[in-house]
Amino acid sequence: MFISTTKLLQAAAVVTVMGATAQAQETVKIGLILPMTGGQASTGKQIDNAVKLYMQQHGDTVAGKKIEIILKDDATVPDNTKRLAQELIVNDKVAIIAGFGVTPAALAAAPLATQAKVPEIVMAAGTSIITERSPYIVRTSFTLAQSSTIIADWAVKNGIRKVATLTSDYAPGNDALNFFKQNFTAGGGEVVEEVKVPLANPDFAPFLQRMKDAKPDAMFVFVPAGQGGNFMKQYAERGLDKVGIKVIGPGDVMDDDVLNGMGDAALGTVTAHLYSAAHPSAKNKEFVAAYRKAFSNRPGFMAVGGYDGIHLIYEALKKTGGKTDGDALVEAMKGMTWESPRGPISIDPETRDIVQNIYIRKVEKVDGELYNVEFATFEAVKDSGKTKK
Repeated sequence: MFISTTKLLQAAAVVTVMGATAQAQETVKIGLILPMTGGQASTGKQIDNAVKLYMQQHGDTVAGKKIEIILKDDATVPDNTKRLAQELIVNDKVAIIAGFGVTPAALAAAPLATQAKVPEIVMAAGTSIITERSPYIVRTSFTLAQSSTIIADWAVKNGIRKVATLTSDYAPGNDALNFFKQNFTAGGGEVVEEVKVPLANPDFAPFLQRMKDAKPDAMFVFVPAGQGGNFMKQYAERGLDKVGIKVIGPGDVMDDDVLNGMGDAALGTVTAHLYSAAHPSAKNKEFVAAYRKAFSNRPGFMAVGGYDGIHLIYEALKKTGGKTDGDALVEAMKGMTWESPRGPISIDPETRDIVQNIYIRKVEKVDGELYNVEFATFEAVKDSGKTKK
């Protein structure tokens, strides 16, 4: 009796362990590291919302595996990002880390992705070098080079000869500035004033006075998503719109998330960017309607980066049959193409970076709301930060 009871207990233990193992294998955990607080909180909120919306629409099971999102707030502090990524990989056993609201966050996690062979899906950060820092990084957002070169070419062709620049003083701001200057000066343009502003809680007023004093035809502006509202408020207060100094730049400054609160000072602003809530495709109209219904707000380009990021993960898992081996997942993502709310996109198999249309847009009032209305399209734009190396 004693022996048979022992054997029964052993058998029960084996069944319990097997059951737990099977359950663990049935769940794919994704660590979503985003700035949910602090100056970039709107970025985190948009991406989190978009991931939730995608999963509501497509379910939480892929290739027989249940998807579990573990959301962590790094408040855009790179040391937090690194610690959270390590905890997610080591303690939570996530198969994928994703999100990354700013470049320093994406770079902080890169060595951990390489060491653990865990894919790092960058849904927001836009500096060119990011995908070069780990063979496990794949990006669904954008690079500043994609839009900054195109707005520079447009400015020269449209009679803008003198430009003052105002950019946030960190890697994406430097990318935006350098790629803009490269094309603008090559086309015969002149940069008459150049200022860099702090990334955290900048007061734009003194810098805007320098812009005004320089009397440029236009000012090229890069500030990260979420800061455009404050910038345009101070731009109007300083009267730059009244003296005819227009804003141009990549579209971060005119993010749909905050555009409607900017007022008429934003009217006429021309930017180059990957996405507008006014993009006229049927796919985007459905996306905007669903996002508005779920979150009572219009989606911006950060939301699209998150929506496409979770789509990429789902489709890669389908390709691998639910296997979460990092090398297999990254291989499955290379060369993938699909129709996004922003238009046709793909993952460059060589660089693991996004290839996408860039649109020239102008802020106009439509049905009483401000929108970035697209009027020109540059198709299948790669990151020129890599194509020129």
